[in-house]
Parts: sequence; structure tokens; C-alpha cells
Amino acid sequence: MTLSATDTPAPQTMRAALWMTGAIVSFTSMAVAGRAVSIELDTFELMMYRSFIGIVLVVAVARLAGTLNQVRARRMGLHVVRNVFHFSGQNLWFYAITVIPLAQVFALEFTSPIWVALAAPLLLGERLTRMRMLAALIGFVGVLVVARPNVDGIGVGQIAAAGAAIGFAGSAVFTKVLTRTETITCILFWLTVIQAVFGLVCAGWDGDLALPSPATAPWLVLIGCAGLAAHFCLTSALSIAPATLVIPFDFLRLPVIATIGMMFYGEPFDGYVLLGAALIFGANYVNIWVENRARRTAAVA
Repeated sequence: MTLSATDTPAPQTMRAALWMTGAIVSFTSMAVAGRAVSIELDTFELMMYRSFIGIVLVVAVARLAGTLNQVRARRMGLHVVRNVFHFSGQNLWFYAITVIPLAQVFALEFTSPIWVALAAPLLLGERLTRMRMLAALIGFVGVLVVARPNVDGIGVGQIAAAGAAIGFAGSAVFTKVLTRTETITCILFWLTVIQAVFGLVCAGWDGDLALPSPATAPWLVLIGCAGLAAHFCLTSALSIAPATLVIPFDFLRLPVIATIGMMFYGEPFDGYVLLGAALIFGANYVNIWVENRARRTAAVA
């Protein structure tokens, strides 16, 4: 039986909170490191080096865990499609953090689950319910509050951040399809390998491939480690506690990154961003709560 947010034992709640603390630290570290390396490297070069580091980490961990033999060259078409979405989303995300406030990027990134809910009926055969449509509408209002388009429209940074959320949503949907037949080790291995190829092609097409300096190299290592650590922590939290409990912890990323942006980058603490993010969070939370209730009702029946 799946635990609800109200009947999750206190020790499990504490463990989930600790995992989410790790996820928040990892996501925040990746944003700070991404800004640091953007002075020397473009996003394609950043993704290429990050993926090379990721290959080393995934292979090393899989060898220690004894799961390296799970890597299979099956469903490669689906792996490629999944990584086109993720590569596009991650490049847009790394670009967005250099041109708009960090809090705004994170707020718009929170729309990703809404896009997943809308895409799931088309790609996963799930029903498009009224609550999903209502959640999408509330989330869209939240996006407008965060971006606050003027007469000139929405800026390129906001468009990039919103595009990143769509890319992450596509990646999540196709990851869900892959997990029906493939192991996590297999998915992560092809994620790093395919994106390393994408990064090498995109970064080197003009023949001008920048090498990281001694000052930049540690930031790249941090990005590679933080990216994998963030998703591992988030997955671990979701494995021991319901999404209705985990997602509010994830929302804490926003005030944390807003504080860092204000302290280290002189970014204003924007109340509109927090308000819009609250609407986006509310849309996500309502959608998750309704789906969890539907699953519990079906289980009882």
C-alpha cells in the first residue's frame, strides 16, 4: 500500500527531508557552477565536458554496484529521442541562468511537471482529466506572473527557461517509457554517452572548441557530480515518501536560490517571482494530490 503524506512514519519523513536537502544543495550548486564556467565556455562545451565526467561517474558507480552488465543497446531510438529533449532542456537552462535572475529560472523550471501532465495522455495513454487541465491553467497564470511580459513581449531568458521546462518534461515522459524495460544504470549510461556525442558535435561544428582552464575545471567537476547527485537524491526521497510530501521540500529550492542571487549576484528579491512560483507549485501539488487520491481509491476498490 502506498503511504499518504499524513501516514508516513516520522523516521521516513526525516530521511526524505535529508535526501531533499541534498537535492536542493546539488541543484543550487549546479546553477552557481554553471554561471562560473559560462565566462569561458558556451553551453554546448559545458554539456560536453559535463557528459564526459558523467560517463566516468556512471561507469565507476555501476562497476562498484555490479550493475554494469545491465547496459544494453536496446531501444536506442527511444534513448536518442529522450536525450534530444534533455540535451535541449539542459542547454536552455544553462543559458537562462546567465541572462535572467536565478530565482526566475527556477520558478519557470517548476512548470515541467505541468507539461508532463499534459503530454502523458498523448504519449503514455493516460487520461486528460479536468483537474489536469485546471492545473495547467493555474500554472500558466503563474508563468505570466513570473515572466510579466510587457509590450515588447517576453525576454529571451524567460523563453529559454520555459523551453528548458518543456525539454525536461519531454525527457521525463520518455524516461518513464524506458523504465518499463530498461534499468536505471542503462538509462543513465546512455544519457551520458549520447549527450557527450551531442555536445561534441554541437560544440565542435565551427572548429573552435575551448578547453577548460585550471580555474574552470573544478566547476565542471562540480556540475557533473551535482547533476547526478541531485536526481539520485530526488529519486531516493520519492522512493520512501509520497510526492505530496516531497514536492513541498523541492519548492524550497526557490527561496534558497533567490537568497543566493541576492547575496552574491545583486539580484533583487522579487515578490512577483515568489507569487508566480507559488501558483505553479499549487498547480503541481493539486495535480499530484488528486492523482494520489485516485490511486488510493482504485486500490481500495
